Amino acid sequence: MITKRIIPCLDVKNGRVVKGVNFKGLSDVSSPTELAKYYSDNGADELVFYDITASFEERKLFTDILKEVAKQIFIPLTVGGGINTIEDFDRVLKCGADKVSVNSGAIKNPDLIREAAEKYGNQCVVISADIKRKDGEFRVFSKGGREDTGIEAIGWIKKCVENGAGEVVVNSIDTDGVKNGFDIEMLKAVCKAVNVPVIASGGAGSTEDFIELFKEIPDIGAGLAASVFHFGEIEISDLKKELAKNNIIVRV
Repeated sequence: MITKRIIPCLDVKNGRVVKGVNFKGLSDVSSPTELAKYYSDNGADELVFYDITASFEERKLFTDILKEVAKQIFIPLTVGGGINTIEDFDRVLKCGADKVSVNSGAIKNPDLIREAAEKYGNQCVVISADIKRKDGEFRVFSKGGREDTGIEAIGWIKKCVENGAGEVVVNSIDTDGVKNGFDIEMLKAVCKAVNVPVIASGGAGSTEDFIELFKEIPDIGAGLAASVFHFGEIEISDLKKELAKNNIIVRV
């Protein structure tokens, strides 16, 4: 079994970390730089930084904040939000990102993933899919979960991986912020469809939810969460100890 990663996510709006439920009702949490340093110092394996309104507001990602975050941490950093061109990839990589996450930009231009993978390597390109159940299928949403694209999600993710995405973040809108557990059904479908690391996002409410995730889906690469870490409901060091007790391999 591969080593499982625990990844906090910073959803950033107007320079602050925010959190909502089902992608709505955002409330202020903290400073991105302070939280990033805390996670880097306290056992997080990686960090994800999303400028969550960049695509909706049709602007470029806030690189000044990103630079400050990158200076504070010593773990891999994935960055997303408003990534629409190769130039956007270049910009955030130069600001300290290790991987670049693309969502709405790939929907608008499916060639973006292939172009980025050819230039920077598959390991640098992450497809982030915001998925919700609609009319009996898993559907891709864009612009921070605001717009239904009409695209069937599993086939879309498979195509992105074939084009060169080296990692997949599955954001379940149905379970986001609800804290009733990860969307096991959706995640199993994605893991079955692709042969690259898959990161589960949306629904973590307890240590048991992470244990269930890794037990139910041995192929899953990582568990990502926000509010349970931001508000101190779960300490990453304690979580990893419990995972290890349950024979789940983690970096302690």
